[in-house]
Amino acid sequence: MPDSVVNLEIQLLLEALFQRYHYDFRSYARASIKRRLVQARDQLGFSISALQERVLHDPAMLPRLLGYLTVQVSEMFRDPSYFRALREKVLPHLRTYPSLRIWIAGCSSGEEVYSLAILFREEGLYQRTLFYATDINPDALRAAEAGVFALDRIQKFTENHQKSGGKSSLSDYYTADYGRAVFDKGLRERVVFSDHSLVTDSVFAEMHLISCRNVMIYFDRPLQDRAIGLFRDSLARKGFLGLGSKESLRFSDHADAFADFVPDEKIYQRREP
Repeated sequence: MPDSVVNLEIQLLLEALFQRYHYDFRSYARASIKRRLVQARDQLGFSISALQERVLHDPAMLPRLLGYLTVQVSEMFRDPSYFRALREKVLPHLRTYPSLRIWIAGCSSGEEVYSLAILFREEGLYQRTLFYATDINPDALRAAEAGVFALDRIQKFTENHQKSGGKSSLSDYYTADYGRAVFDKGLRERVVFSDHSLVTDSVFAEMHLISCRNVMIYFDRPLQDRAIGLFRDSLARKGFLGLGSKESLRFSDHADAFADFVPDEKIYQRREP
């Protein structure tokens, strides 16, 4: 099938998703979206036009399609040096606040949520912190809230935790059960799991730290600017923003609102207004 036809099919499917369900992928980087939809087409056995028809008339198809369109590849303490920088350089500033609000934007299945909960518990800040974990995929949010991960992933999680400067054993925080690691419910007693879209939703609280890692690489430039503007407006005075290793504020219209804090780890601080 000619590329021009495939591109038109994709455009119509994305418009249908927005009009029918208010999921807006129209400003996501088109090459990435195309790759995921072609994978969905090949694995589900439908043409992209047929996927559009199915998702419009069968709501049960929506979560299956969202599973392809939303990226859910992560690990606990991913890029350990990022978490070490938070521990050693950001948390000393956050300690000065009587209460804290942390936003994990695009939390996927929860690996970063539990990483930050453990880090804050080890540093004695957990009980004064409220964590907001948001994503657009309801299945991912349910998985995050359950806190259950395959046991064969734990070795990597444990190595990352140690490299991040962990002050305890990761095994203190989970129970092994039939090939699964079930994380302590106490790690999510201060977590609010909620649907939130960086494409269409607005500010919902004032934050001291926003961690949005490996999400904006899938956005086109205008949508990246929208997200960064949202983070700017969500941060408390001198609050912190952490991005993924391949992400940057350099070309953003809102770059002047932030100062480099730990440049190598893509951690920024909101400038004084």
